[in-house]
Amino acid sequence: MAARIVFPNASLLSTSRRPHRPLIVTSAAVSHQSLSASITTAPTTISLKSARRAEQNPHASLPTWRDIQGGDNWDQLIQPLHPLLRQEIIRYAELVMACYKAFDLDPSSKRYLNCKHGKSKMLREVGMASAGYEITKYIYATPDITIPTQPSTRCSRWIGYVAVSTDEQTSRLGRRDILVSFRGTVTNTEWIANLMSSLTPARLDPHNPRPDVKVESGFLSLYTSDDTTRRFTSGSCREQLLSEISRIVSKYKNEEEFGITLAGHSMGSSLALLLGYDIAELGLNRTASGSEIPITVYSYGGPRVGNSGFKARCEELGVKVLRVANVNDPVTKMPGVFFNEKLELPWISSGSCYAHVGVELALDFFKMKNPACVHDLDEYIGWLKCANKMNVKKNEGVDILSKIRDFFISQRFDDSWAAPWQDGGRHRGELVQSPRAKA
Repeated sequence: MAARIVFPNASLLSTSRRPHRPLIVTSAAVSHQSLSASITTAPTTISLKSARRAEQNPHASLPTWRDIQGGDNWDQLIQPLHPLLRQEIIRYAELVMACYKAFDLDPSSKRYLNCKHGKSKMLREVGMASAGYEITKYIYATPDITIPTQPSTRCSRWIGYVAVSTDEQTSRLGRRDILVSFRGTVTNTEWIANLMSSLTPARLDPHNPRPDVKVESGFLSLYTSDDTTRRFTSGSCREQLLSEISRIVSKYKNEEEFGITLAGHSMGSSLALLLGYDIAELGLNRTASGSEIPITVYSYGGPRVGNSGFKARCEELGVKVLRVANVNDPVTKMPGVFFNEKLELPWISSGSCYAHVGVELALDFFKMKNPACVHDLDEYIGWLKCANKMNVKKNEGVDILSKIRDFFISQRFDDSWAAPWQDGGRHRGELVQSPRAKA
């Protein structure tokens, strides 16, 4: 039976919020040789100091937890990348990585397409016993897609979890943290859902459909579809999440410092952003006193989710999004490879083009012998961890195809090079996490 969701009073949904000026990082890069960035806030471009200076003097300016969570759009924290922000980016990425490690992909297992471990011991079993969170609910999603040769493709599968910070962790963070962590694409039907790249109105607010707010149909389907093939069901991914978050917010309603953090990789980052928008649109982050609980999305290797109307509405609602993206990762350029926020043609409406939401922290890594690494979450974490050891060097961002071309010109190859490139092509097309991350 689907969980019951109590929607807030319609008057709360129409409460105006103070708009903010978006901050866009245009050319940040972390690689094995460089860490470079420039921040653009229209109409000027600001070049900031070396990241190493921040590492050598981390107490020069200590941001509050609200700053770290994007309260001021991460102004002055991206470049140089503040050590406290880097620490949080890595911490949340590892909490997402836990989903991959715990997901059971063995067809012969009784837990196939589910988590290998119970809620009480999952983090401990994946090596994160000291993470400081208690998992309160597992979340399941159902791709609204059927593959004739695979009868179980439309069944629900484990997609992530909801957790709450312990009292000790709450004291360290300076707030009670509600965390929702999503894994990325690992099954065929999820891959097909990723390729359903047509925009459709989100219509998540029953009191105001907002037809101009459009999102990618595959992600929306995964978020809202239910497994109707089973006698007992926990409801759609959306119903499970909104019900659990509402319950937790009510439980801790007397807490003075509170935050909601949504983190995901690849497809999971799309679900995280949809959830963040949904919570804010419905006003579920508004307390009885009228204050708003901050909503922050940490997106790792995430694709575009919606159109310019969706982007504008997220900004209006105050949903903070930090996109950690490898400039060589093709997933971050999809959907809308051609029709996106960079296209300016008078005969094409901006509402029909995809647009990224939030502030970007752009990494730059690539391995010739393993092209698939450009989308691997473990690689993202590795490069973030070693970023503090690097010198700052101006990097204008060489296109990945240029890197490949230059390398091939300078090298001679034998047949042993075919396998990794074929594997890399498969991963680049499927938006998937590398198998070793799930071991």
